[in-house]
Order: sequence, then C-alpha cells, then structure tokens
Amino acid sequence: MEATTNVNCPVAATLHLIGGKYKALLLWHLSGRVLRFSRLRQLVPEATPKMLTQQLRELEQDGLINRKVYPVVPPKVEYSLTPLGESLFPILEAMYNWGSKLMRSQGQCPSCSMAASSGCHCKD
Repeated sequence: MEATTNVNCPVAATLHLIGGKYKALLLWHLSGRVLRFSRLRQLVPEATPKMLTQQLRELEQDGLINRKVYPVVPPKVEYSLTPLGESLFPILEAMYNWGSKLMRSQGQCPSCSMAASSGCHCKD
C-alpha cells in the first residue's frame, strides 16, 4: 500500500481539526453562543486550564472559533464559532446521537454537559 493513501483524505482532514481531546466538546458548547473562558471551564470541567487554552488556541488557528479580547481590567475574552466552525454542528450532532444510541444499547443513560437541558429520558 502506498504511503500517500491518506494525504487528501476528507475524514483525516476533519479529524485533524476536531480530533483534540476536548475540541468537539468546545465546538458543541459554542454553537450559537458566545462564551467566556470561565464558562467553558465549567462546561468542560475535566479539562485543565492549560489544556483548555491549548485546545482553544488550536481551534482559533484553524479558523473554527473567534476570540474577542476586550480592553478592560480584568481582561474579558469571549469565544464564538466562525461560520466554518458552525458548519461542523451537524457532524457533532450525529456523533452525539450515535454515541447516545450506543450507550443506551449498553444499558447506560447518556448524561453529560452536551445533553439537552430537559434531562435524560432513558426509559423510552
């Protein structure tokens, strides 16, 4: 097999952008919203501040999120999705639905910060 098989692979290109440990979660939470760093820390508590900062920087460099810094003290920074970032939402939603179905088939109830605020209804 040739070494260049995956050079122009669409799946590899997508995973390159969203494949970080917390990137998909951050993109999910930012969809249609503007959030500050402290709120993102609350929504993704398993990420250390250093890791969260690194993932946000990579998403910004890849053109998926906007970072707006306000010239105030203390510093105020807001994050939002770019149109390119918003275009990933159907992929993230499909991942959420697929993962939820898998978990239910294994007798688990999906329960995470990505869940709808209405709560889990695993009995259905």
